[in-house]
Amino acid sequence: MTFHNVLTHQPQRPITQPHFFILSKGKNAGKPLKESCPNCFLITVKTEEETENLYWIAYFLWKSNFWHQYQIGSVIPFVRITTFKSCFRDEVLKAYKQHQKHLDFIQRIQQLEALQNHYTKTVEQIEKLKWALLQNQLR
Repeated sequence: MTFHNVLTHQPQRPITQPHFFILSKGKNAGKPLKESCPNCFLITVKTEEETENLYWIAYFLWKSNFWHQYQIGSVIPFVRITTFKSCFRDEVLKAYKQHQKHLDFIQRIQQLEALQNHYTKTVEQIEKLKWALLQNQLR
């Protein structure tokens, strides 16, 4: 089991431990982030490996719309930090009960993301080529 600490992010607070951020407000509340932004939680752990594991658990929860049921607020939805702490801890415990299965799942998701990035770059290059051909035709 990993020990993690969840805090409200304050930009002036120095961060010395491995960490990542979770968006706390808006329709994407619960989204894990590598860089800080306004309205986010800070999750600190002891090692980089734990950071990676918890980041992917948070990513799975966000992608599956897990946090939508806990959002409150009529104009700008948000997740309370106490709710986030308790639910995230419970989900981390579930994931660590099946740790090897979780690690295999992370590896598969990372491979799919790498493939998606490759295809995105390919599509961008095709768009640039089309644009260049159109520009050449108009001359």
